[in-house]
Amino acid sequence: MATLNQAHTPSLRAGRSPRTAHTGRSTRRAVVVFVAPFAVLFLLFYAAPIIYAVIQSLLMVEREGTFGAPQQVFGGFTQYALVFQDSAFWASVGRVLLFGVVQVPVMLGMALLFALLLDSPLLKGKRFFRLAFFAPYAVPGVIAAIMWGFLYSPSLSPFGAVTSEINFLDGSLVLWAIANIVTWVYVGYNMLIIYASLLAIPTEIYEAARLDGASNTQIAWRIKIPLVTPAIILTAVFSIIGTLQLLAEPQTLRSFSSAISSTYTPNLAVYTTASIPNYNLAAAFSVVLALATFILSFVFLKATQRKVSQ
Repeated sequence: MATLNQAHTPSLRAGRSPRTAHTGRSTRRAVVVFVAPFAVLFLLFYAAPIIYAVIQSLLMVEREGTFGAPQQVFGGFTQYALVFQDSAFWASVGRVLLFGVVQVPVMLGMALLFALLLDSPLLKGKRFFRLAFFAPYAVPGVIAAIMWGFLYSPSLSPFGAVTSEINFLDGSLVLWAIANIVTWVYVGYNMLIIYASLLAIPTEIYEAARLDGASNTQIAWRIKIPLVTPAIILTAVFSIIGTLQLLAEPQTLRSFSSAISSTYTPNLAVYTTASIPNYNLAAAFSVVLALATFILSFVFLKATQRKVSQ
């Protein structure tokens, strides 16, 4: 009997059964089928453009004589040296950083307030207000900039009594006019993210707080806001990235205001440089801007995560 049992045990000890092996192969094929579309699109429309931009930033154009045919040669970090010597580009970076320091907290504060109002049991007509708060996000940024450009223009605005006294398109105010457009468009988007996070909070927590005598204001301040902090951090990271990529609004408002130059924001400087055309320098601008965006977002994320964990 012992010999007979030993004859049957090696197949079990050798590894998985044929059925288990077949299931494993089927699982791997299913994973490949589901991941492949994302991987292909990621490589084609994200990784490949980044690699191409980096390669272009390392090249430069040379000519043989005044009228010689241009040819691209390896230039090393020549384009990056020009980037760091470009005062207009770094002035635009400082401009959008100032923009973000003021606009992002205001926008996220409004988004949090609207989300708390929608989650409040005292608010009536939540469906209407949810749609009303989110509706501006459905308006494309270019259309929103054109619409607000007409509202800001002293000769075209229906609020001429205000715009004739306050020139929102003047050099000292045009940055905040752009901030108003961005805030109007994206408050609803950020509100929706925070509101979804509020809906995920178990209602038992609120019931327990009310049994302890907490008011709606105390519940909002001591329970809701701390629990949706990860959502607020997420929207802040998105907003930081969007701030450094500001393009559509200033580009559109250039037809309304002479105070917006061709290098008013970093992305506008990249667009203008590429239109010359100087693709190599524009690529270097883009790479530096992408690295700055990554570093700023990473530092903010790490700082907020450390603060939340404390």
